[in-house]
Amino acid sequence: MKIFYNVTVIIDDSIIEEWKSWMVNTHIPAVMATGAFESYQLTQVITEGSEGGTTFAIQYLSPSKEEYERYQIQHAPKLQDEHKNKYNGKFGAFRTLMEVISHG
Repeated sequence: MKIFYNVTVIIDDSIIEEWKSWMVNTHIPAVMATGAFESYQLTQVITEGSEGGTTFAIQYLSPSKEEYERYQIQHAPKLQDEHKNKYNGKFGAFRTLMEVISHG
């Protein structure tokens, strides 16, 4: 069963361009290099409602829950710490794990 690992991040408006560049050029390639995910998409939430920042969602598609769990054990702590250390106090984040029922 395929799994979507969704990371929703609210970024302080003062660092949006720097953050997007770092995500696309550094962080996401590092996540993908772990081999735990088949693809990803970085999206910006365009509905209003987020005060004090801009909301983004990064969705990583994993071929299995086992691969996702391997990522969580072997790689996630280091990668999440890098993000936290670089942007501490400038973001909020939450993570969601979703089972894929149908995918086109």
